[in-house]
Amino acid sequence: GIIFYGMYVMSEAMEPLRSYEPFIDSLVKLDNPLLGILAGTLATALIQSSGAFIGIVIILSMQGFINLETGIPLILGSNIGTAITALIASINTNTEAKKVAIAHTLFKILGVLLFAWWIPYFAKLAEWFSPDTTNATSNQLSQIVPRQLANAHTIFNILMTLMFLPFVNLFAKFINRIIPEKRIKPEDAEPCTLLYLDNSMLDTPALALNLAKQETLRMGNIVKDMLKDIIVPFTERKIDALFTIENKEKEVNFLRDKINAYLIQISKEKIEKERVDEAFQIMFTVKELEQIADIISTNLMNKAKSWNSAKFDFSEEGKNEIITYHSMIIKQFNRAFEVFQNVNLAQAETLKKKLKSYNEINLELERNHYIRLMNQVDATVTSSKTHLELLDMFKQISQHSTNIGRILLKWTDKENRPKNKAKN
Repeated sequence: GIIFYGMYVMSEAMEPLRSYEPFIDSLVKLDNPLLGILAGTLATALIQSSGAFIGIVIILSMQGFINLETGIPLILGSNIGTAITALIASINTNTEAKKVAIAHTLFKILGVLLFAWWIPYFAKLAEWFSPDTTNATSNQLSQIVPRQLANAHTIFNILMTLMFLPFVNLFAKFINRIIPEKRIKPEDAEPCTLLYLDNSMLDTPALALNLAKQETLRMGNIVKDMLKDIIVPFTERKIDALFTIENKEKEVNFLRDKINAYLIQISKEKIEKERVDEAFQIMFTVKELEQIADIISTNLMNKAKSWNSAKFDFSEEGKNEIITYHSMIIKQFNRAFEVFQNVNLAQAETLKKKLKSYNEINLELERNHYIRLMNQVDATVTSSKTHLELLDMFKQISQHSTNIGRILLKWTDKENRPKNKAKN
């Protein structure tokens, strides 16, 4: 309501400009679409609000200063102007923010370039979605044209979204090529930090354990990213991912030490047996996550470095099998993550069944590999050692993921829970 009242006040204040010749002369020049787009871009960038500028355009149309075909270029320009504002704001931000800002700007510029040549037809489309102006009086036009301009702005953005939607992946690849990820060496990485652990909560074990669990989930997400990235050097020969993995390994080790120390502090308090079990489950999960990270950052990373320095490659069939098996291991890790996060016992049972299935698949993939070896497939012969080692290491990761669910099943089953041994 305040916005519309403000527009009404501005409209009343602009009424004297109807007879002010310099202002009218400047508006006449806006009949040139290119000048209109430029004016809309600059004005929006200056006031840093496309909404505010479009409001001004609507007010000008209410006073009869501009018609629909003059207002459309101004609105198109405002779409570029608001993107430029975001682009300027992203200068001192991270790489991802810069990518979003550039993608937004290019999206708007391409859209305006497409529509700029068809403004008369675009105006007809906006009129079609608005009340008829055939027999409208000047007072009625002052109400209809603003609505047409508002509709034009909405139609432009909807059509642009629909037109570019099928090309989102290609557009994303193009942006990634313009702004590649920076290689950050481990010694240059930002220091590791804690987001959840809070020593002031140690007096309340239930809350402290929840914080430890949240930090462990964060650790799990980091390990998940490492697992997703490690396949890239083998399938695409891109070693940038190795720098990222190395940095993430440092963070995983940092979180392991901090979470374990925090859990020990909790256990020093007089807490219920149930809380002790919960602390153990978190500590066990931390151990399994850290072991997965070690397999990735030590064994797989070393293998990736030597693989990228070599000149041979997997056979096409072998590469597809490795990619497929890697995807299965990620799914198994995600199941384990859900088990830990939601204490999902049904999913824990699924984990155990899937492990057996994946182990059988692993054996089948090894058999396929040996068949290709016997058939003397050149790529298979040269890549055999790496191929088999990848299958084995992915199998180990699947095992560690499954252990997270197994310990939950064991510790929530009263009959199977390990009993404390009597002291000697």
